[in-house]
Amino acid sequence: MSLYEKGTLRHLAKLNEWTPEQAQAFDQFNSAVFEEGALSLKEKEIIAVAVAYATKCPYCLDIHTKKAKQAGASLQELAEAGFVSAALEAGGAVAHSSHMQAALDEEQDDILYKRSNRNKVGNLSKWAGKGFKAYQQFSATALKAGKLSAKLKELIAVAVAHITECPYCIDVHSKNAEKAGATKEQLSEAILVAAAVAAGGAYTHIANMIESYGAEE
Repeated sequence: MSLYEKGTLRHLAKLNEWTPEQAQAFDQFNSAVFEEGALSLKEKEIIAVAVAYATKCPYCLDIHTKKAKQAGASLQELAEAGFVSAALEAGGAVAHSSHMQAALDEEQDDILYKRSNRNKVGNLSKWAGKGFKAYQQFSATALKAGKLSAKLKELIAVAVAHITECPYCIDVHSKNAEKAGATKEQLSEAILVAAAVAAGGAYTHIANMIESYGAEE
């Protein structure tokens, strides 16, 4: 038996009977987030696809890829969004190398997240120079303007950074997004798209729980 079949989502219809209040609240949240606003529907769906790469929810990726296509997004745009997501996944790991260094420093204080911790990341160039240089090149290439503008890529980066829960990435890319012309309204809408897709991943997987539990049709 495959754990991921589109037909499994049929179980979600049962939630309107079992948990109607919660199901309705989720639908209202999701609908409100994807209304046109400071960001267009196309931009929101592109961000949603990028976030779905990070949450690794196949249902979300399937649903939002189709919605993004309907909103006018091209394959090239969605592929670029995927590379931004990949770069942020890598960036979160690289940024947190500062914690590896702190763990090995007996004089390190107890504050785990200082902005200045990012200054330690450059030490990787001494200890793993070839790999670190390749990472830098990959990140820069993924985030430069292409089919997607630099501004939209930075908005994607901020959204994905909230999913990967990397405060360093949020700090860097929020500032980069502002420099690229993003407003607080656009940043806020991008973050709420990330929140909705993250919630959607948990929501759709309720169908898998029902399938595994063996509830009757």
